[in-house]
Amino acid sequence: MELSIIQSKIHVIRGFKVMLDFDLAGFYGIETRVLKQAVRRNIKRFDGDDFMFELTRDELSRSQIVTLNKGRGGNIKYLPFAFTQLGVAMLSSVLGSEKAIAINRKIMRAFVAIGQFLLNPPINEVMQLQNEVQQLKQYIEDVFSDYNDINEDTRIQIELINEKLASLQASNNFIVIGNPKWN
Repeated sequence: MELSIIQSKIHVIRGFKVMLDFDLAGFYGIETRVLKQAVRRNIKRFDGDDFMFELTRDELSRSQIVTLNKGRGGNIKYLPFAFTQLGVAMLSSVLGSEKAIAINRKIMRAFVAIGQFLLNPPINEVMQLQNEVQQLKQYIEDVFSDYNDINEDTRIQIELINEKLASLQASNNFIVIGNPKWN
């Protein structure tokens, strides 16, 4: 059984990642009523919503997980149990068959894989490239800003030199270096 098939049967209900009894029974190769009987015989093992809870009719009708059929006998007679990761782990001790243990290993891996995915989502390459382009754009703007500051400083220095030369020329106290050409 592929991990993706198991992962597709993990749903979020009441804030818990859960698997429903009929999906689990299908994986184990048993009838749903057999699974429910085993759970009811060992109900103390599933005490608390962090192990298992029964869906309400309202949750069932709002859910897109379970599709109710029209006609006699098509609807779900009993509300499904929703098993958390802890509840699924407990099922292997209740069912005890080799197949249940093997399937539970795969289910536990699926729960862990989903948890890892939520904690460490894959890096979105497009977002990473957009971030790098934004950083590069900021760097270029900083470089041009520095370049403009240098140009402004140079322009001010040239103006000061021109003012000094103009004041020296006005006072006729300047020295000509080289061979100036007089017109």
